[in-house]
Amino acid sequence: MVIQEQALSKLANAMRIYGEEHMNFNRLKLVDAEEAIDNLDRAMEAKLEAFHSLYDVTKDLFDYFDHADTAVLILLRNAVHHRNHLLFKTWNQEMGLNDGHKKYLGADFLLASHDILTNGHKMKHLYKLEDFYLRIDASLGSPFLENRMSDKSRQKLLNQLENDLSFGELKKYAQGERYPLKQVYVNIIPIYISAAVKVFKALNDQGVKFVGFDANAYKEAFTNELSVDLGSFDYSTIRIL
Repeated sequence: MVIQEQALSKLANAMRIYGEEHMNFNRLKLVDAEEAIDNLDRAMEAKLEAFHSLYDVTKDLFDYFDHADTAVLILLRNAVHHRNHLLFKTWNQEMGLNDGHKKYLGADFLLASHDILTNGHKMKHLYKLEDFYLRIDASLGSPFLENRMSDKSRQKLLNQLENDLSFGELKKYAQGERYPLKQVYVNIIPIYISAAVKVFKALNDQGVKFVGFDANAYKEAFTNELSVDLGSFDYSTIRIL
């Protein structure tokens, strides 16, 4: 189990570093917005890489593709890792770099975040909802379709997103409120928390030890305390002025 324990410790370390960058974001953006955005995005990418590393060495202990939250993190990691497309720019990157917000002056955006069923501050790391569909829905004719997946695997993941992550309900709500899909962003943090909860619990039940300060710091929260409702969203809106 030493290899698995090392990967788990790496993930916990990446999660801690991301939390620190998130806490530092509002201060740093007043000094250097580009550095603040790049630091936070790279920290998220490090979390996704660490999650994928854990998947690589524990996929015999937990079926990552049987759960929408864990499967979509692997999809997202692969997308931002290979970068052979124009998808999955974060909200901060799209709006905050190179005067990007000026392309959207006067536009309204819908921001959706699954409900975390515990108290505390909810961090946000937003990706465009449309990009998930452009990556796996072959019917859209996207040039950025994930071609490493089989048609069957893409369809399975599409069904998981629509149903298990309630993206289908999110689309209906957005359409009812007259938001174009390209103006709808989803917070990946609750999905990440839900995925980590599932994996941490499964590995803990199978005897994988939480080694090191960071891993032990997260163990109790992610095996006994945190819970996410993937069937409901907290909505907010923003207009670019």
